[in-house]
Amino acid sequence: MNHAQRLRLVIEDEIVQGRLPLGARLDEVQLAERFGVSRTPIREALIQLASTGLVETKPRRGTIVSAPEPGHLIAMFETMAELEAACGRFAARRLIEEDERDLRAALDGCARAAENEDTEAYYQENYVFHTVIYRASRNAFLCEQARTLHRRLSPFRRLQLRARHRLGQSLAEHAAVVEAILAGDAALAGDTLRAHVVVQGDRFTDLVASLRAMGDAA
Repeated sequence: MNHAQRLRLVIEDEIVQGRLPLGARLDEVQLAERFGVSRTPIREALIQLASTGLVETKPRRGTIVSAPEPGHLIAMFETMAELEAACGRFAARRLIEEDERDLRAALDGCARAAENEDTEAYYQENYVFHTVIYRASRNAFLCEQARTLHRRLSPFRRLQLRARHRLGQSLAEHAAVVEAILAGDAALAGDTLRAHVVVQGDRFTDLVASLRAMGDAA
């Protein structure tokens, strides 16, 4: 992980946790002085954040903390759900011994993080879990597209995990996905992954509430 990526994660954390509220201006010079780096990695980090919709550049205001419109965000989650469903279907049909081992290990990692109620650790293990499924699809192009959109949605997936009881629900959904893939049931694997990722109903309202909390936090 390079300097820009590490800085992106730090700034992303501060936005998600409300320490940088919506509308806050992100000055490159001040951030460079604060982190003891040149402006180049700061600029690169802000560009990465802009791709997720967490920041945007406005005329005469510079780069500010932002958030994507709920409709656009939901559209991204819908697309992600379909990509994940495709990965799950292919993985169920093409699973090899190495993938099975990695999938079981990834599920165990999620279980440990959930047991400790460690949201950030679970987020990291969740990323591993999903990337194992992408790789198991044995479709390099699909894997690349899924990884790209996963990264764009990463801050909002982290927000979701902070909803009450979400870790336990997510873990149960992971277990169902693994069961379907190991059984070679492509249709069930796809349907289970789609339902796991898509944001609708209560999960939609929870996510919107979290986004509002970002704006209300001081």
